[in-house]
Amino acid sequence: MTAPSTLETAAAADVPTELTDGYHLVVDALRMNDVDTIYGVVGIPITDLARLAQAQGIRYIGFRHESNAGHAAAIAGYLNKKPGVALTVSAPGFLNGLVALANATTNCFPMVQISGSSERHLVDLKQGDYEEMDQLAAAQPFVKAAYRVSRVEDIGRGIARALRTAISGRPGGVYLDIPAAVLGAILPKAEGDRTLSRLVDPAPRQLPAPEAVDRAIELLASAERPLVVLGKGAAYAQADAKVRQFIESTGIPYVPMSMAKGLLPDDHPQSAATARSLALKKADVVMLIGARLNWLLGHGQKGWNPDARFVQIDIDPKEMDSNQPIAAPLVGDIESVLDALAERTKPGQITAPSAWREELVARSAQNVAKMAERLKADPHPMQFMGALKAVRDVVRAHPETYIVNEGANALDIARNVIDMHVPRHRLDSGTWGVMGIGMGYAIAAAVESGAPVVAVEGDSAFGFSGIEIETICRYKLPVVTVIMNNGGVYRGDDTNPYDDAPSPTTLMSAARHDLLIEAFGGKGYRATTPAEVTAALTEALASGGPALIDCVIDPSAGTESGHISHLNPKGITVGNITPAKK
Repeated sequence: MTAPSTLETAAAADVPTELTDGYHLVVDALRMNDVDTIYGVVGIPITDLARLAQAQGIRYIGFRHESNAGHAAAIAGYLNKKPGVALTVSAPGFLNGLVALANATTNCFPMVQISGSSERHLVDLKQGDYEEMDQLAAAQPFVKAAYRVSRVEDIGRGIARALRTAISGRPGGVYLDIPAAVLGAILPKAEGDRTLSRLVDPAPRQLPAPEAVDRAIELLASAERPLVVLGKGAAYAQADAKVRQFIESTGIPYVPMSMAKGLLPDDHPQSAATARSLALKKADVVMLIGARLNWLLGHGQKGWNPDARFVQIDIDPKEMDSNQPIAAPLVGDIESVLDALAERTKPGQITAPSAWREELVARSAQNVAKMAERLKADPHPMQFMGALKAVRDVVRAHPETYIVNEGANALDIARNVIDMHVPRHRLDSGTWGVMGIGMGYAIAAAVESGAPVVAVEGDSAFGFSGIEIETICRYKLPVVTVIMNNGGVYRGDDTNPYDDAPSPTTLMSAARHDLLIEAFGGKGYRATTPAEVTAALTEALASGGPALIDCVIDPSAGTESGHISHLNPKGITVGNITPAKK
């Protein structure tokens, strides 16, 4: 005989029972695990979930497109070192968010995407339900993990599982599927409360083996031209003082990847960023801290000393030997590995020979002088260099400002011109090099920090997420968007040899991006000289509100694909395109 349920017992005793449902359990589980912000786009079946979360004190930031909400959640995870949460509707909305979730996984950002979905019995028989899709199956190839909650009593476990998976080990994106019927399911509150749990130590320390530490120390101690490469994983670790202590105590020169800029100030005497090519070409022992030998580092092959030996700190042992043999793998979290290195290294055991440091300093001085000459120029029409120098000079007076950066030339040139002095304050296209992260990253940086944000955007890149300037204005965020407007995907002077339609890379040369933000109540500026950029950005930052500066750049400025034009395949048509006869 089956025991009566709580509802049946209460009904028999004519005692009112306090009830809950799937919506409440999702919100309760998130709050129990310190999720204080959700980024998303509402619709069937999750609109009431967003309303309830807001009513229960969780900040909800509503976007115009799910990809942008997802990018915001992803970068929030990076900045806070805890999973960012994105909320989307089913099918198309889920797929839009999946772009950001996949990007988060590639970049090792902790993020959870929660999506409503159609009923399983209809999806499985392909009966044509509203927005029918097997979302779990669609997500699995692109994420760290994907889970589905099929019973209301499993919501607490599903939330906990997703959050832990996203942040533990190598962080990444996790998909959590919750069908509409589960969200609407009702049960006694006491029973529901018992299904919730708070995570204990979701990202435990992972200590390296002592023998591995000693092996790395011996290799570094033997180096004549040692080099450290800092990746965004080093910034994510938030072990800033320990990274700096290792660099400065050993005297080893270092090269920061773009999102690691500011972990140590860009003008630090040991920075070899301005002598990067020489450093990679000649280093004999290279220590990778939170960096991977992927395409951004030429797979450890192109441009490197072929005899270089590598020390790599990574929490994922599968990363070792992915492109080059790793002579001294250090598997563990960055802070624990640096602690072990400090504990087991004898004073003066690891040093950087003065001749090596002096060689890099001399090359840096040469390159800095060349850059200074380029920055002195003030041609008309305005060039990237002039506009970005103006941005750099204004931002230097506001070191708390976050810089978000995407585009081709806008990204490459800004990375070299705008120096960083604070960790985790440069947010850019990252490992995948994707376009469209700009407004999502800018919104999350402002929401999570309350600090001013300057988003430096190529005009093409801005188009991927530009409608979110309405979101910026709606929430009155301190975001200034600076658009490098040269009227093209790479440059604006390409032509169509066949007819008078725009070429594939041509955008509207007369575009007035500054008027867009004014439609939503923000302040728009149009700048045609560096002096006008300076004045506009100074005023915009002082106002503390939403603003957009349309920087009119020479249409001939820029190069195809920016600094990675070598990735374009060379076919027989390159440089030899003959227009068809009409």
